[in-house]
Amino acid sequence: MAPRRAYWKGSLKLSLVTCPVALYPASTSVEKTRFHMINTETGNRLKQQMIDEDTGEVVEKDQKGRGYEVRKGKYVQIEKEELEAVQIESSHTIEIDSFVPAEEIDKRYLDHPYYIAPEGKAGVEAFAVIRDAMKDKGRVALARIVLTNREHVIAIEPLGKGLLGTTLRYPYELRDADDYFDDIKSPKISKDMVELAGHILDTKAAHFDPSKFKDDYETALKALVKRKAAGKSIKIPEPEEKSDNVVSLMDALKQSLKGNKGGKPAQRRPPSARSGGRAAKKAHRSAARARKAS
Repeated sequence: MAPRRAYWKGSLKLSLVTCPVALYPASTSVEKTRFHMINTETGNRLKQQMIDEDTGEVVEKDQKGRGYEVRKGKYVQIEKEELEAVQIESSHTIEIDSFVPAEEIDKRYLDHPYYIAPEGKAGVEAFAVIRDAMKDKGRVALARIVLTNREHVIAIEPLGKGLLGTTLRYPYELRDADDYFDDIKSPKISKDMVELAGHILDTKAAHFDPSKFKDDYETALKALVKRKAAGKSIKIPEPEEKSDNVVSLMDALKQSLKGNKGGKPAQRRPPSARSGGRAAKKAHRSAARARKAS
């Protein structure tokens, strides 16, 4: 049973309808293999310390604070109580601003997912009304919420008996795709190459099933730790030599199609048959133009 410790508690508000809710992180990294920094001579774990940039002295926990750089090397100190004094409505309320079609949300804006559940029995009915209304309309709610001293836009949609809330990035947090794509050339690709690639795609067609996701690197890490803990040696593999053989793109596509055993590739007509088909179509069009002219 997963821990039921709420990450945030407040109210979900749709116009005059309000219900108490709690947010729970939908993702976790607990199962991932993590390493600590250690002293390789003593085997003891290392402890991180904050160091004053100018004096080089260790700064104790009670001396640490937040500061905003107003100019080079000059900071204005912000107290924790002053941050808490910045109270806006979304600090304790998720107020729905609008409802949008799910397909209009650019996936680049999706950030962190949260489960939203009713808090207590009092607001269950109002929670169910908001959830079921969204199901009927097939829309996603856009609202605002304050998490970790930051206001976020959050997209809310029905998920089973509850709601899924996904915080969204702001436009200023996204890099411009043109900066990375503008220099991509537009080579002339033959139709045959695209068709071959399409057949390869067909042999790998499937449905989205996250239960089939396998983290091979995590499995290898666990095996490495287990072998080391048992006192076994670790064999370092030799780096693979890169082949100098240059294979044409068309040959690579053909070889991929032949070697793909994930499914049966679609049957393609031999070149002669395709050529004959094109010739027949051309002759048919010529005859039609001649009849029209006469």
